[in-house]
Order: sequence, then C-alpha cells, then structure tokens
Amino acid sequence: MNAPSRRDRLRPVELLVLSAVMAAFVGLVVLMSTREIALAGIFAGVAFIVTLVVIAMFALTFKPNESEKHEIDDDDAQRPTGH
Repeated sequence: MNAPSRRDRLRPVELLVLSAVMAAFVGLVVLMSTREIALAGIFAGVAFIVTLVVIAMFALTFKPNESEKHEIDDDDAQRPTGH
C-alpha cells in the first residue's frame, strides 16, 4: 500500500486555513462595522463553520479519476467481508 503524498496529507490543513481566512475576513468586517468584539467573534465562528460545510459539500461532488478508482477498488478488495 502506498503512503499518502505530502499534498494528500496537507489537504485538510489547506481547507481549515481557507475557512479560517474567510472567518477572519468576516470577523474584521463586522468588527469595523459595529465595533463590538463579541458580535464579530460570533460572526467569525459562524463563517468558519459555514465555510467548512460548504467546502466539504463541494469535495463530495467531485468524481474520482481512474487512478483513484483503482485505489478504491484495491482497498475494498483487501478488506475482510462481514459475517
């Protein structure tokens, strides 16, 4: 079995960083508009969660390419079947 590449291992970190950047942007906009730190924190948290969910939904829509299909089939063949 092949070890995941560095890009595959860092992919979740990239998604978390993207969500954090979006949350920081929303938080700063709200903070500059209202000057209320608590409200900015709430909006930043909501933006972080919404961004993560939207990115996850987009990730689910992508179809695997041929090499990924073979890898999935190989993993399924190696798993023991149930009782």
